[in-house]
Amino acid sequence: MSGESVRYELKDGIAVITIDDGKRNALSPAVFRGIYGALRQAEKDRAGVIITGREGVFSAGYDLKVMKAGNADTLRMLRAGYSLTARVMAYPYPVITACNGHSFAMGVFLMLSTDYVIGSRGDFQIAANEVAIGLTMPRVACTTLQQRLTPAAYQRAVTLSEVFTPESALAAGFFDELVDPAELMARAQSRAAQFAKLDARAHAESKRRIRAKQISAIRRQVPLDLVDAVKFGLRGGKPRR
Repeated sequence: MSGESVRYELKDGIAVITIDDGKRNALSPAVFRGIYGALRQAEKDRAGVIITGREGVFSAGYDLKVMKAGNADTLRMLRAGYSLTARVMAYPYPVITACNGHSFAMGVFLMLSTDYVIGSRGDFQIAANEVAIGLTMPRVACTTLQQRLTPAAYQRAVTLSEVFTPESALAAGFFDELVDPAELMARAQSRAAQFAKLDARAHAESKRRIRAKQISAIRRQVPLDLVDAVKFGLRGGKPRR
């Protein structure tokens, strides 16, 4: 199974979902369709999942061309992205992010929705940079960040758009471990094989139990964040009159 920018590979009960648009891995409507389709297939296959990107970049976030259009496609893209966080949090089998390098905005929120995040050492940046580009941080993003980051790092990430290095991202809670880029996929496969030995029912039920509040909050917050997007013209600034 593969799409133009999203590939799905299943081996030994582990599904690898690779996002690769040949550029910055912008999360466009087509990419979201590919990710949702891959997750549906992985769930049918009863597979643990590794989500990864292309060399040097996990994802730069939403597709800016679609964002700047400010139309119905923009809102559909935002809805798909915000809703994806809850979809991944509730996925019944273990989900690992293998972060290949840079990760920004919606790329960060997708990454932090997974169960385990492995980062790559290097000259990479990790940031929820909405405030830096004039956007009020969406509620969904706040919920996703807060469940993973240390309290101090959460405050700096949201209000100051702090840019984290891989090492500081590890300390802040973005990553669970850090490896050299050449070791990334082997480490992710090793962790996935380890997690596959867990009791699947107990894993799924425990995940739902500890994330029920966040998942319910995100589902309430999605329409509110879409209203804000319309109110503030999708790109921040003053409300439309």
